[in-house]
Amino acid sequence: MTGLELLSPARNADIGIAAIDCGADAVYIAGPQFGARKDAGNSIEDIARLCGYAHKFGARVFVTVNILLRDNELEEVHRQMLAEQEAGVDAFIIRDTRICGWSDIRVPLHASTQCAIRDLETARLYEQAGCSRIVLERELPLPVIREICEGVSCEVEAFVHGALCVCYSGECRLSEWIDGRSADRGECIQACRSMYDLADASGKVLVRNKALLSLKDLNLHDRIGELAEAGICSFKIEGRLKNASYVRNITRYYSEALDVLVASAPDKYCRTSFGKVSGGVAPDPGKTFNRGYTELYFDGIRSRGWAGMDAPKSMGEFIGTVTGIRKTGRDSIELSLRLAGDTRLRNGDGFAFPGKNGVVGFRGDKCEDNRILCKDIPQLHKGLSLYRNIDTAFEKALEAKPAQRHIAVSLDLMIHGEWNIDITARTEDGRELLSPFKADLEKAENRERAEAMLREQLCKRSGHYIFTLGSIDARTKGGELPLLSASTINSIRRLIASDLDVLPVKYRPMLNAVSRAGITDKALAGKPVGMNPLMRTKYCIRFELGMCPVHQGAKESGPLFLLNNGRRIALHFDCKACEMTLAAE
Repeated sequence: MTGLELLSPARNADIGIAAIDCGADAVYIAGPQFGARKDAGNSIEDIARLCGYAHKFGARVFVTVNILLRDNELEEVHRQMLAEQEAGVDAFIIRDTRICGWSDIRVPLHASTQCAIRDLETARLYEQAGCSRIVLERELPLPVIREICEGVSCEVEAFVHGALCVCYSGECRLSEWIDGRSADRGECIQACRSMYDLADASGKVLVRNKALLSLKDLNLHDRIGELAEAGICSFKIEGRLKNASYVRNITRYYSEALDVLVASAPDKYCRTSFGKVSGGVAPDPGKTFNRGYTELYFDGIRSRGWAGMDAPKSMGEFIGTVTGIRKTGRDSIELSLRLAGDTRLRNGDGFAFPGKNGVVGFRGDKCEDNRILCKDIPQLHKGLSLYRNIDTAFEKALEAKPAQRHIAVSLDLMIHGEWNIDITARTEDGRELLSPFKADLEKAENRERAEAMLREQLCKRSGHYIFTLGSIDARTKGGELPLLSASTINSIRRLIASDLDVLPVKYRPMLNAVSRAGITDKALAGKPVGMNPLMRTKYCIRFELGMCPVHQGAKESGPLFLLNNGRRIALHFDCKACEMTLAAE
């Protein structure tokens, strides 16, 4: 049986708990320091709280320690990791293999996507260093993913959803070159989302003011079966800076897909945690932050449409076309729209469209039928395609109707002697509990009614458990049942739930590193790298613009440059490897 894990991001403990409620089998979160998102730190106390909640369902918590570490930081990193291990974390996501040499870090170590693992040789280096899991680059085609999975004995994790770095992970110096803030230290300024001009060697501008490096977001929802078949065990959602509504929506979206996959092959796959999710709102990835979606290089075919040059921010879902604009005041207007499909607008919805300098957004102060009353936006005009990037009704529903997760518990009752009641509880994760009760009561006059009362009151939710009642074995004269009140039965159910909480969940096993050899000769060990190239990427601006002389038969353009605020960045094209690099001028 192969365990499949949905791994969700947690900016903080509360968002991590929301992800688990929506079906995450594991969450990843930063500790106080040393994570690749400097603005997403969390206290040891909050990590312990998240671990306590996750472990109720056999879900796991991974802590990120995935920046380039300096020699003078190692002692503090070690202390922090020991404290997080004591708090209950289940693994660390690391970049620096010197950590593999710390024998008192007993939980598994995962090699971060920042380790730039995109071939079997590199994957084996990190496995040999002692990593029980490797996290792959996002630009890999399925055959390479399969080759890596087949060539290592450790677990393999892949991203399936979320924002894409345009470069190979861990190989970008653009932020540091521009602003002195290093992506390798968790300080990326997201320069790839900025607007650039594209110019030739003579200075002629070929493309003006476009987000030429901004990729759309990854969405492999429809390909998870192929990933599982290739050997991927963990399906990762990007987004440790995303809010709770995003995490709830996208986690539920992929959790439902994994449930369908498991149901289609129950003898082959299972989820790595326990519990069933109920309630909540039907997920819709178009209604939370996205830049449009791409499957990138999954099929090993280079295609146009990887980039969202007009929309480096979230555009949302297309809702219609502007058919009229009427002035209603000094600073206000009313828009008339031809709405798409069954779109319904609501007061407070957020709207967006591509403007001259990127995405332009505004709020609909009053929305009625196909009309929007809003502040005056100069770039709005008739014929404009309009998008909604904040659906207030959807956001309110996510908040008001949160999903709930519960562990299934079956109960069997044996009644004997002078109203002695033995209740055997069995949880879906394999815990078993025998709870004796003494009922100093008279017999029920109506056995059927008494049994119906037992079933009605016992088969409810207590804490995170949902109880079902199986057999009732009444070893009494004539199969008599005691007369129990609803409040007494409810108290029994709550006591069983409390007793179950004391028993540890029986985890579905995952791999542990059996040997940590420490640094290998070639594995990254926190050493700084040079500034050039600033970036290496599978994405190619020439191809995206239809200017590729190899694949598209375009005329050779000569040297090309990106221009931004007086800076000039040279583009180099390695057509043999089908890669592009950026170099500082």
